[in-house]
Amino acid sequence: MSSNSSSSSDEFRDEGLSRPIPSFDASSIKLTTIAPALGVPDDNTPDYLDYDTAKGRGLVVTMFANTGVSYLLGTMAGGLYGLNEGLRNTPSNRFKVKVNSVLNHCSRHGSRIGNMAGCLSVFYSFYEYVGDTLDIDQYTGPIKPAGPAVAAFMTGATYKATAGPRVAALAGTIGLGSVGLTYVAYSVLGIPYGQRGWLFF
Repeated sequence: MSSNSSSSSDEFRDEGLSRPIPSFDASSIKLTTIAPALGVPDDNTPDYLDYDTAKGRGLVVTMFANTGVSYLLGTMAGGLYGLNEGLRNTPSNRFKVKVNSVLNHCSRHGSRIGNMAGCLSVFYSFYEYVGDTLDIDQYTGPIKPAGPAVAAFMTGATYKATAGPRVAALAGTIGLGSVGLTYVAYSVLGIPYGQRGWLFF
């Protein structure tokens, strides 16, 4: 029984060693001609990227980014202001009363300023995208960049449109002045304008 098993194992070993090893050289195979459906690009054809206006991002992406950052910063600023107001206007020196006063003021001012900043960011992102789509910089001559300035003016005017034309014009002028001051400050400091990718900063 053992002699039969040893002879069979020798035959199997000899048969495996005698077989030639197949060649797996695939250097001559071109995947572009065999399987173009696999997404293998051809070296001779250029690749094009889908590029949209408004700093390379679409309207929805820009609006979400600007609104999220603005809402977060506005809520934090309002919360800090509410903390100060809650500590100053607390009706009693008891700890529980102070905590309640601080929470009330933080939630009130934080949500109000955060919502205002978010709404302004939505308006600004929309008007800036429209300005970039229409390419209004080519009509303004030496005034560059005109897109953020027009977007800021329209944002302020739209946000206060229900308060009357004078208030809307004043709000638009404040927005226009904010863009102008930012542009002058960046020019003095030697910082490229608009490199932050958030609103007009």
